[in-house]
Amino acid sequence: MAVYTEVSDAELEAFLAEYDIGSPESFKGIAEGVENSNYLLTTTKGPYFVTLYEKRVDAKDLPFFLGLMDHLAARGINCPRPIHGRDGKALRTLAGRPAAITTFLQGLWPRRMTLGHCGQVGEALAALHLAGRDFGLKRPNALSVAGWRPLYEGSRHHIDAPLAAELEAEIDFFEANWPTGLPSGVIHADLFNDNVLFLHDKLSGLIDFYFACNDAFAYDMAICLNAWCFEPDKSFNATKGRALLQGYEAVRPLGADERQVLPLLARGAALRFLLTRLYDWVHTPPDALVKRKDPQEYLAKLRFHRGITSIAGYGL
Repeated sequence: MAVYTEVSDAELEAFLAEYDIGSPESFKGIAEGVENSNYLLTTTKGPYFVTLYEKRVDAKDLPFFLGLMDHLAARGINCPRPIHGRDGKALRTLAGRPAAITTFLQGLWPRRMTLGHCGQVGEALAALHLAGRDFGLKRPNALSVAGWRPLYEGSRHHIDAPLAAELEAEIDFFEANWPTGLPSGVIHADLFNDNVLFLHDKLSGLIDFYFACNDAFAYDMAICLNAWCFEPDKSFNATKGRALLQGYEAVRPLGADERQVLPLLARGAALRFLLTRLYDWVHTPPDALVKRKDPQEYLAKLRFHRGITSIAGYGL
């Protein structure tokens, strides 16, 4: 269960006194999420989500994340909306941790992705990009190309020499060839299936904005191609790729420059998740609360993208 910080009854009572959300009826830790402590709070006015931000989240980034959710929700994006206290603040302290209350979204994340899911995710991603264009705060992508070599250096002594050479060659290539000047703005940067909720096969919400940052819109699409369009046997499903891309372009058509570099961005996105998974695999104890994810999945994806020369390889 993703509860790293326990909350006493007295602490909860003092915390909720700052809000006008009714009286508490239940407060239960929930298993969703791996970075923070999450609780489902039910009050006389309904269900809410309480998050205590743990050490892996930089407290300086929290005004960006919470402000972004406020901004997107006000523009019609189905995402958690921070609840502001009587003093107007959404961020305060609970049990010694930075904490916030957000609205609770109904829905379940899909364990098996379908064409219908992919099309709706494409539409929602494009809508998010458009809605975030006038968001005033900025946050650079800490896990873009400049962050990849430190991850590699922290892991390379734990992998065999051929794989180390392959990864170092990829990093060398991207440091010299990473696209710049693409249409950019706020991106989600982590829109995997467990961060998208569906209710009766209709997309009901986007969650977990704690990797959101400013970067190229097409890079966000590249992340989604990796997250939504591969089968369990690691093969790429071009029909799902087409559904994802067509859904996106129904809301925001990709420019010629974005289409041209999409294979490069998808390859880079695969490398980014390979390196973060590898780093966590090496540095996270097997008995830790955070579940480690297999980096081998993204090695297969990286090698697939290396052979793609145009957007046609993704179904368009």
